[in-house]
Amino acid sequence: MNNVLSLLEDTKDRELLKIAEKIVNSERISEEDGVTLFEKGTLGYLGTLANFVRESKHGDNTYFNRNFHIEPTNVCVFSCNFCSYSKLYAKRDEGWELSVEQMMHIVKKYDNQPVTEVHIVGGVHPKMTLEFFVDLLKQIKSHRPELHIKGFTPVELDYMFKKAKLSVEEGMALLHQSGLDSLPGGGAEIFHPEVREQICADKVDANGWLHIHKAAHNLGMHSNATMLYGHIEKYWHRIDHMERLRQLQDETKGFNTFIPLKFRNKDNDMSHIAESSVIEDLKVYAIGRLYLDNFNHIKAYWPMLGRHNAQLTLNFGVNDIDGTIDDTTKIYSMAGSEEQTPAMTTKELVTLIKQANRKPIERDTLYKVINDFSVIEA
Repeated sequence: MNNVLSLLEDTKDRELLKIAEKIVNSERISEEDGVTLFEKGTLGYLGTLANFVRESKHGDNTYFNRNFHIEPTNVCVFSCNFCSYSKLYAKRDEGWELSVEQMMHIVKKYDNQPVTEVHIVGGVHPKMTLEFFVDLLKQIKSHRPELHIKGFTPVELDYMFKKAKLSVEEGMALLHQSGLDSLPGGGAEIFHPEVREQICADKVDANGWLHIHKAAHNLGMHSNATMLYGHIEKYWHRIDHMERLRQLQDETKGFNTFIPLKFRNKDNDMSHIAESSVIEDLKVYAIGRLYLDNFNHIKAYWPMLGRHNAQLTLNFGVNDIDGTIDDTTKIYSMAGSEEQTPAMTTKELVTLIKQANRKPIERDTLYKVINDFSVIEA
């Protein structure tokens, strides 16, 4: 609190002072305020306010979970300009396609290990239908009922539902009944059509993305939300994106966490665009914390940022650094991630958090505390 009081005393810009006063008084900031934070907010100003909000909500607690990923395919019918991961369906011989049996083999590798979540996301493959994934979900739940299944972006779901000739509500209900527990946040990119039409014109739009998450929330499911930043978008596009998320969260309260995702420019159609600086990355996380006042958690996806930079975000509003990710995650390593082999042991994650003078807390997907590693050894 002393840091915030000093900030209020030292801030000379009247706009920034008014915004800081709103935040200290737990008042909602406006879209105009959000743009002003990007345009005028120094790193010290933003970090002080974001850390104040973070510690007001969570103290030093920093969450992670033990999870593993399954990526069913990198074959995709869509051609997003920023994607370094997928192979167009016409060139599917260059990619991989896993059968249900192969994916169950991955699940069984973690038998008798203390993982709590499997994360299933991949490309959009015409042969991987709704029925295909219903079968997979049922088999996973039959084999390991307590394992939380977080899977499928609205991009995948929109395609599945249309091909099955089901409404969003019907499709989500079927998947939920078959074992799907929650949704990840992918596929959001930037919501505004001015940007979306340039980077991912052929996939589900903002309204479709939000509709699918709302349908999940209405079934009692939770989900995450993301934003792909640092490419062609302007500051106001970022705030417009956050505003749409904030409005849906006001309505449903179904989002667990917000995850800014840094654009990486390796081997894609946007390779000519320079990546954002670490300073800009930290500003995005801090403003995400300040603007999304109804989101309890802000997550830094460490395989994308790198371990050191993920540590830095813990002083800029972030209170979650995802999971151990005990499997190779190709989506980001292929895009030029800092972590080419993104996996950390629980001990390594705990050490990383402690080095940032925070308390490592193992959680499940819905943020129920499993282990407090600030008082026990990893």
